[in-house]
Amino acid sequence: MIDPLAEVVTLLQPDATTSKAVSGAGAWRLRRTDVGQPFYCVVVEGGCRLEMVGHEPAVLTQGDFVLIPAAHDFTFSSVAPPAPGYYTEPVTLGSGEVRLGAPGEPREVHFLVGHCVFRSPDAALLVSLLPRLVHVRGEARLANLVGMVGDECRETRPARELVLARLLEVLFIEALRSTTSTAASPGLLRGLADPRVASAIRRMHERPGHAWTVAELAYEASLSRSTFFDRFRRTVGTAPMEYLLTWRMALAQNLLRQRQSRIAEVAKLVGYGSASTFSVAFARHVGVPPGQFAETQTRT
Repeated sequence: MIDPLAEVVTLLQPDATTSKAVSGAGAWRLRRTDVGQPFYCVVVEGGCRLEMVGHEPAVLTQGDFVLIPAAHDFTFSSVAPPAPGYYTEPVTLGSGEVRLGAPGEPREVHFLVGHCVFRSPDAALLVSLLPRLVHVRGEARLANLVGMVGDECRETRPARELVLARLLEVLFIEALRSTTSTAASPGLLRGLADPRVASAIRRMHERPGHAWTVAELAYEASLSRSTFFDRFRRTVGTAPMEYLLTWRMALAQNLLRQRQSRIAEVAKLVGYGSASTFSVAFARHVGVPPGQFAETQTRT
C-alpha cells in the first residue's frame, strides 16, 4: 500500500542540522522571525508558552514536541509572560547554553530548539502539503525519544552533536506520523487522520497519472461529492484538485531532476495527455518550463 506521508518525507530529505539548548527563569519572552525555515522545539524540563499567528496560544510541557515546517513570526515566553511588548535579550553561557530571563536563578524550563533543513529543491512545494504547526503530546514513543534527547543534552559524551542530529531526525519523522493524536493544523497529517479523506489521498498517490475527478475521489472516500469536497478542504487546507496538482508537480520535478524520462513521458506519468498541456501547467506552478527546469538541475 502506498504511504503518502513516507513519499512526502522521502522527497523532502529532512536533516536536523542545528540545535541549541535553552533555559529560562522568571518572566521572559523571545521573538523568532526565521522566515521560511523549518523550526522545532523539544521541551526537556518545565514548561513555556508558544504564540503563533493563526493559532491559539499553547503551553508546552515536559515531553512536548513542536514542529513548524516553515517558520514565520512567533514567540516563546515563560508560562506567565512579561508585560506586552517586552522581549528578552538571550545570553549565551560558557557551556554554550542560551539563557533567558533571570541569569542567577535556578532554571525553570529547559528546552532544545533548532532548525531542520529540507534538502529537496522542491521543499517549498512539499511543505505546502504539511500543516503549519505540529504539536505532539502524550506519545510514548516520542516521549522516549525526547528523553534520549534530554539525556544527550545533559551529558558531554563523545559524538554528542552527531547523536543529537540523528535523534532529532527520527523525532521529526515520528512526530509527522503521529497523525491520530497530533494537534496539527490543516494539512496532510490531518487528512491522513481522517479515514475517509485518507482513502482519497492514498488513491491520488497510488495513481497520480489517472484523470481524477472530485466525484471519483468522493466515491473512493464513500462520501457525497459536496460532503467530500468540504471535508477534504477543511482537514487538508486545500481543495482536492489543488492537492493533486501540488503532488503531481512535486513528482514531475523529481522525475525531471533524475533525467531518466523525456518531458512527454513525465507528462503522462503525472496525468497530462500532452507535453504541451503539461508544460503550460508546470511553468505556471513552478515558474519555468520543464525543459528549462531540467537543464538547470543538470548544471547544478
